[in-house]
Amino acid sequence: MTNVPTVKLNNGVEMPTLGFGVFQVPDLSEAQKAVEEALATGYRLIDTAAAYQNEEAVGKAIKASSVKREDVFVTSKLWVSDFSYRRAKAGIDASLEKLGLDYMDLYLLHQPYGDTMGAWRALQEAQKAGKIRAIGVSNFYADQLKNLELTMPVKPALNQIEVNPWYQQEKEVALNQAEDVRVEAWAPFAEGQHGIFSNPVLTEIGAKYGKSAGQVILRWLLQRNITVIPKSVHQKRMAENIDVFDFELTNEEMKTIASLDRNESQFFDHRDPKTIEQIFGSSLAAVKADENN
Repeated sequence: MTNVPTVKLNNGVEMPTLGFGVFQVPDLSEAQKAVEEALATGYRLIDTAAAYQNEEAVGKAIKASSVKREDVFVTSKLWVSDFSYRRAKAGIDASLEKLGLDYMDLYLLHQPYGDTMGAWRALQEAQKAGKIRAIGVSNFYADQLKNLELTMPVKPALNQIEVNPWYQQEKEVALNQAEDVRVEAWAPFAEGQHGIFSNPVLTEIGAKYGKSAGQVILRWLLQRNITVIPKSVHQKRMAENIDVFDFELTNEEMKTIASLDRNESQFFDHRDPKTIEQIFGSSLAAVKADENN
């Protein structure tokens, strides 16, 4: 079984450098089975979110596993529909209840919209109360991160952002790391877009080490000092994704992969006002209505 190295966050909490994500696995039985298999394969970081609608399955999988609770690093995230101080407090408790846990190891603000400051106050209090060991953000650009840092007493421990060979985010990664905020990559395989698993550059590098293109991508992220959370519901792929600690890319190979950057998200522009309104508008409107009542 692979032993995944750990890294210390800026508050001293240790977390694995590679974990298992359950985004787009809403079926509870499938999600539970996947997490159970991931834990059996050696994963010790499990990443979920309120918006994924599978926190309950993650909790059941952890309970069913022979792995001790203290050896599993559990991350979840608060959705924008709970971005106010009062609603965030309830959202944290709801996540804990669904997970069936006394505490979460890491809890993130899922998006940088709405009353992030009010929600962050609730996260700070929950951390102080022992409900959360570390708090962070997801999808925050550097200026949004800095605004939070300048406004609130507790600095985010981690920022989970999209990073993959097509969207390398060199500037954003560097700025987070300069602030001692751990970067964690979601969508490391870019949802398979643009033939990423058969890309000749990645497959050629992989052939040198007897590795797949996916393993090369994960290794490239790890060597950029980025935590990564690949997802798969297939046990063979789970085992492949965690088997990336027995080789190291050369500086030349890192530069070659850097040349693949398309500088384009494979999802949507988090700063486009129309997109923000379309995706998050209804959730934020519901918060405003609730707070005004």
